[in-house]
Amino acid sequence: MTSTDDAAASEATTVTTHRVLFGAVAIGWIAFDQLTKWWVVASLGDDTIDLVGSLRLRLAVNYGASFSLGTGMGMWIGLLALVVVGVLVWQGRSVRTRLGAVALGLIVGGAVGNVLDRAFRSDGGFFGGGVIDFIDLQWWPVFNVADVGVVCGAILLVLSMLRAPDDATGV
Repeated sequence: MTSTDDAAASEATTVTTHRVLFGAVAIGWIAFDQLTKWWVVASLGDDTIDLVGSLRLRLAVNYGASFSLGTGMGMWIGLLALVVVGVLVWQGRSVRTRLGAVALGLIVGGAVGNVLDRAFRSDGGFFGGGVIDFIDLQWWPVFNVADVGVVCGAILLVLSMLRAPDDATGV
């Protein structure tokens, strides 16, 4: 085996490892999101749990996009999210850094978590369901674990691109 063969084998192993990390983070974040939503729906109801300062848990259902914009557009928001997830999964096939894999996994996991709500918490037809939100800061719109994954994943994705100056994608 030549040194070129060793380098190619090493690179293939790295890519595979990062694919696995990407998939594990995405699946783990989906599970964490859905478990927290299940707990909130089953346990919280109309109650509010005050935690620390202005942080509290309060069940809210969002039929729109971020900040409850686009109410009534759930089907289109869900379809757009599926397209974005498809693009990110495609991109995740060739993820080159661990940070990029974690970032993409968080974004995909968060997006799929909210899409599952739209698809399976529906009384109003195809993607007519609302997203379960429950983290209430009282000075910011109510959000959920999936939203945290999307935002933190986006921040990590930018950081991964900044850390990889020799690679335009950095992912």
